[in-house]
Amino acid sequence: MKSIASLLVAGLISLSATAALASDKPAPGAAPAAAPAPEAKKPAKPDLVKGEASFTAVCVACHAADGNSAIAANPKLAQQHPEYLVKQLQEYKSGKRNNAIMKGFATALSDDDMKNIAYWLASKQVKPGFAKDKELVALGERIYRGGIADRQVPACAGCHSPSGAGIPSQYPRIGGQHAEYTATQLTAFRDGVRKNNLSMTQVAAKLNDREIKAVADYIAGLR
Repeated sequence: MKSIASLLVAGLISLSATAALASDKPAPGAAPAAAPAPEAKKPAKPDLVKGEASFTAVCVACHAADGNSAIAANPKLAQQHPEYLVKQLQEYKSGKRNNAIMKGFATALSDDDMKNIAYWLASKQVKPGFAKDKELVALGERIYRGGIADRQVPACAGCHSPSGAGIPSQYPRIGGQHAEYTATQLTAFRDGVRKNNLSMTQVAAKLNDREIKAVADYIAGLR
């Protein structure tokens, strides 16, 4: 490789370029070197200790110490997909999901609080439930596993899985959920009271009271 001096003698580079090469500075008129791209800020990891503390301070009275509510009107939250829980809390806060009690609690939570609580709940084991109505459970199973073809009602298992575990970040875990709570939510979707999921509104709109009760009872026994 030719030296700078030999190139200068040969007239192949100018004095100004020689100075630039010697000083590691760009020659006059040269474009400045691009600055290195800043590193993308990584999202903070959920803090499960803070999540438990926030849950204990705000949620425990209705949902029990481990997220396994003993009150049939209040949902079990243990082992629920955290993305789903965060979404619901955000929608309570915004009013997209209408519940005066939950709006009051959710409004007091920051996004980090919601994430911490959700991931802490996801780490807890859900307690299994059981079906209570032997006469309806067979009907509930047929709807859950096969839908209702003549009314174009899809099988619940298609989104919530055969065991009720759901598909993380898309569809919630519902297996073992209190039948009373599930029936209330399906009725609210059907009647246009709960409006934060169009797909569920369309499905529930095709179910009568008996079918809602049957599928809710069957879901309670899934594990």
